[in-house]
Amino acid sequence: MRKALLQLNSAVFLWGFTGVLGRVITLDQTWLVWYRLLITVISLWILYFFLKKIRSISFRSLLQIGCIGFVQALHWVCFYGSIKYANVTIALTCLSTSALLASLIEPLLLRKRFEPVEILLGLFAIAGIVIIYNTHVQFSAGIVIGLLSALLTVIVSVLNKKIVDDYAPEQITLYQLTGGFAGITLFLPLYQSFFPEQHYVPAPMDWLWLVILSWVCTIFTFFLYIRSLKRISAFTMNLTLTLEPIYGIILAFLFFGENRALSNWFYAGFGLIGLAVVFHMLRLLRARKAAKP
Repeated sequence: MRKALLQLNSAVFLWGFTGVLGRVITLDQTWLVWYRLLITVISLWILYFFLKKIRSISFRSLLQIGCIGFVQALHWVCFYGSIKYANVTIALTCLSTSALLASLIEPLLLRKRFEPVEILLGLFAIAGIVIIYNTHVQFSAGIVIGLLSALLTVIVSVLNKKIVDDYAPEQITLYQLTGGFAGITLFLPLYQSFFPEQHYVPAPMDWLWLVILSWVCTIFTFFLYIRSLKRISAFTMNLTLTLEPIYGIILAFLFFGENRALSNWFYAGFGLIGLAVVFHMLRLLRARKAAKP
């Protein structure tokens, strides 16, 4: 159990580190995601070929999994866009609302009953975002894009729940990332015609960061994540995932001193969001204990 928790926390820490890499890499957000997926997909196909883990699936399943991967790719575009338009701290603060957004969106997509307490906690998080938005107008575009990023990752999570029992984790990862790469490749010309980006050729050092982002923060973290799931519960996993924004924000403070660009109102807004997330997790913990015989 201790080894599994260490693996999961290592994976979550590395996911938090992606925000730092997103700021260091000079590419604009869509090209950053395109190169990340290019390196990741090529590496995964080669790796799975030698490990003999490539399994064929029906075209319908391929299309379904690939579309979810495209939504995941759009989430990354919005996440890195939030970093480019604001900073790592703002992007991760918006991402921290995803657990609460999930409690509001899942009932709609999975046709479940709404919980009044979840709605109240969601309002707390919204109040926190409103405080941050109104007191940091210079980051307004980044905040809006960051919230869209959180919404997209919730949609991916809900859609993955519908298919996770039907396919092996390796299949889902391989075909989702491949679908994400194919989708973003088709999407790029249309996006560039409306929102042309200037930084589309990686600088020499960008290649190093892109390889680290693809191999360490994507492929390696996936293996850590999957191995840890064999020993720990889904609740522990969800609880640990809430640490990702905290890890990322601490790293942003250490590497870039982003705390100097934030007012005290940011901490008040972030405190409201954090309070809502903590109460949400405590409710899940009580429900889990009550469900035990």
